[in-house]
Amino acid sequence: MANRCKFELQRCMLPAVMLSVRNLTKSYRTSGEALAVLRGVDLALARGESVALTGESGSGKSTLLHLIAGLDRADGGDIVLDGTEVTRLSDSARAALRRDRLGLVFQQFNLIPSLQVGDNLAFQARIAGRFEAAWQEELIARLGLGALLDRYPEQLSGGQQQRVAIGRALAIKPVLLLADEPTGNLDEATADDVLALARDLVARTGCAFLMVTHSARLAATLDRHVHLTAGRIA
Repeated sequence: MANRCKFELQRCMLPAVMLSVRNLTKSYRTSGEALAVLRGVDLALARGESVALTGESGSGKSTLLHLIAGLDRADGGDIVLDGTEVTRLSDSARAALRRDRLGLVFQQFNLIPSLQVGDNLAFQARIAGRFEAAWQEELIARLGLGALLDRYPEQLSGGQQQRVAIGRALAIKPVLLLADEPTGNLDEATADDVLALARDLVARTGCAFLMVTHSARLAATLDRHVHLTAGRIA
């Protein structure tokens, strides 16, 4: 009985699994032939955990992120995000998932050119009905954007634009932040600064964080590092 109680206590102390990917497969047709990109990927992220995903060009890193985000459909396997089976959702339900529960950051900043910084920051949270003024103010302060709120994206440096993109993604307090080479267009010092802010804010919200990167140096700054090779996680 004592051993059972000890086991139950240890189980309760384990961090909750936020993302579970099981036996995920994906192929694309090229020149009339099927090209297998993912060949049975297994991956799990705990709540509050940050994981770096590396792999050679063409190894399927971005494909994996797109499948997790519901931007594309897998051929087989399962993706479960915070209890929701992403692979079973309709197109509209996957779009709602991205809007309400996912934060997405890419190498290209993808800010809305016609909106000022403050409106870009709040954009996703407002359309998701999850805008919180106090959290918006905290993001502005932590990201050092207070003096830039009335500017347009074209008036910002690359590092500043990526700060806005990260703030926009975190404004909804997502359960998972997905980042695909978020520092690829930045110099090393700016990349370090932006990623440090992202890690800090992810820890503040308690969401999981999965980042694709080619940089072993940046990968080493996250909680865990996994490598995608031959369509599987090594």
